[in-house]
Amino acid sequence: MIPSPNIWHHPGLYELENRSVDPEGRIEAAMRELADWAGRDVLDVGCGSGYHLPLFAATARTVVGVEPHPPLVTLARRRTAGLRGVTVLPGTAQRLPVPDVSVDVAHARWAYFFGPGSEPGLAELHRVVRRGGTAFVIDNDGTRSTFGRWFRLGYPQVDPDAVERFWSAHGWSRVPLDVEWRFSTREELEQVVRIELDPRTADTVLAEHEGTTVDYAVNLWWRRF
Repeated sequence: MIPSPNIWHHPGLYELENRSVDPEGRIEAAMRELADWAGRDVLDVGCGSGYHLPLFAATARTVVGVEPHPPLVTLARRRTAGLRGVTVLPGTAQRLPVPDVSVDVAHARWAYFFGPGSEPGLAELHRVVRRGGTAFVIDNDGTRSTFGRWFRLGYPQVDPDAVERFWSAHGWSRVPLDVEWRFSTREELEQVVRIELDPRTADTVLAEHEGTTVDYAVNLWWRRF
């Protein structure tokens, strides 16, 4: 398990980030085109504080959120306490606490840490996703967009081309999406940038960027089982 420095240490600011990314809902729309979860059993891997669980619960038959960090498990359970059919369980991607062939749609958003190293988690998806089911992984696209350039500056150890080769080699398909961060104030943008990037990189990019929006490219990786 790799600690997530943003949401683990700053869950309140990460909540703001969740509210501010992709305001048009392009990621969810693209997912629904490939595999709608209405009436189906959904698994959210690395569900964090449960931000996306109500979205799935609105139409899914059942929703299971899995999260390794105990304080976030507590927050996710609190968020979904009034929702029927939602369960939040402690666990990791490489040891999912759900039965074999019990999932129709699996979702992991910024939870697989850029591809290489995720092999044990992908093996677990093969165990739990039913035949004909679909898994989604949302990840940064470091090859383009303003945030993609910031990401390359802050994480030079991550090779975007190697990440794409990893997913393709494991039989996943890519849908490139253009979304954005859209904040109400400059202060909100700066706070979120500082939980995503190291202080030096954050200072650099904030000094050169004006306004309260950032264009942001993501990859929606998906696989049918």
